Amino acid sequence: MPRLTPDTAIRYGKPAVFVLCLLPLALMVWLAAMDRLGANPVEAVLHFTGDLALRLLLVTLAVTPLRRLTGLPWLVRFRRMLGLFAFFYAVLHFAVYLVLDRSLDWGEIVTDLAKRPYIMVGFAAFVLLVPLAVTSTRGWVRRLGRRWQQLHRAVYLIAVLGVLHFLWLVKADLREPLVYAGVLAVLLALRLPWFKPIRAAGQNSVS
Repeated sequence: MPRLTPDTAIRYGKPAVFVLCLLPLALMVWLAAMDRLGANPVEAVLHFTGDLALRLLLVTLAVTPLRRLTGLPWLVRFRRMLGLFAFFYAVLHFAVYLVLDRSLDWGEIVTDLAKRPYIMVGFAAFVLLVPLAVTSTRGWVRRLGRRWQQLHRAVYLIAVLGVLHFLWLVKADLREPLVYAGVLAVLLALRLPWFKPIRAAGQNSVS
């Protein structure tokens, strides 16, 4: 069996990740076309897109710890694509809320922001995500220099706000948002200084 080189992994991996990230959207469109989104299709699409945005955001955060544990530096080449897909589904989620759920009734939208904390938190997460998506290109990395890394550390706060948005949204069964909260807690813990010896051990074991 031929050895998997970084160039081969990136060449074939990026199209595969691209297709995998679009498959949920294709499924959602198919379900809508077949009228299989349930009694409240708008609510179903809202949950579907929001869930995907949060999942992909957590997957994006998992890239760096996975790279450190496996000793495979080329994994970081997938991070931007995953992050942009997280933003893509967040835009869809926000657009569905504005257009389909609230019919661009700005008075009602402002009232929602004031009366429903989970909407305000979700809106804050989206607003913070916008500059990260805009500055994700190599050109912006060069222009911002060290400031680029400082700016993109906001992704941790965005992930926390995203999980909090989901927790406050759910009124009964908290199991799913608590799973997301647990995953985020682990991903943030892997970035703490005390984890460095474990990271080093993991890298040595695969080298």
